[in-house]
Amino acid sequence: MRRPWPRTSRRFLAASVGLALLAALLMRSYLAHAAASTGLTGPSVQVVVAAQSIGRGHTLTPADLKTARFPQAYAPPGSISRIVEAAGRVALSDLSIGEAVTQTRLARVRAGPVSSLTPEGLRAFAVPTSLPPGSVAAGDHVDILATYSGGQPHTETVVDGVEVLLVLGVSGSGAGSSQKGLGLDTSAAGIGGSSTLLVLVAPEQEERLAYARAFADLEVTIAPADPSAA
Repeated sequence: MRRPWPRTSRRFLAASVGLALLAALLMRSYLAHAAASTGLTGPSVQVVVAAQSIGRGHTLTPADLKTARFPQAYAPPGSISRIVEAAGRVALSDLSIGEAVTQTRLARVRAGPVSSLTPEGLRAFAVPTSLPPGSVAAGDHVDILATYSGGQPHTETVVDGVEVLLVLGVSGSGAGSSQKGLGLDTSAAGIGGSSTLLVLVAPEQEERLAYARAFADLEVTIAPADPSAA
């Protein structure tokens, strides 16, 4: 015949079971609190992201975009919830696949492809050049020289160290994938040369450039890359 457990043993077993249940409840509460504090639970929001790699200056189409669900705590500031709000606007910076599309990365609504990329206070000035295609890329810095042949022939530097905003071919297509979809036709504007540079200049610089372009032959020299930008 099996001997009954001593009363002390039964009390110890009951206490052990109670402590185990209490530990389980405490662990469950801790995990729920940790998940809530890291944003793993709670409401999620819809965010528009890049469906493919998008270059700076590209006009977004619905095919370039898709939506994803983000925990509300991780939704980027200025994120966009509907594709229709981003389609038709110009990207101000490169976007990788899956990267959130935010208001700060898009030009204002109904801004043109060049105006949207031109910083406030500057102007985009077109300079025809005989440089071979591929010699200059957006972001490079160049000097623009003017050679006057009338009177006393001489050459002078009109502007120096100006940034190249865009590089356009004669057909108007942007140089490089980052300018796809710009649709700028330089041949229709009567600008010759193998390519045309749109450079960023201050208002007083554009006057000097306009005068030089009317009365002189322009040449472009390329400044060395800034090592600090690497």
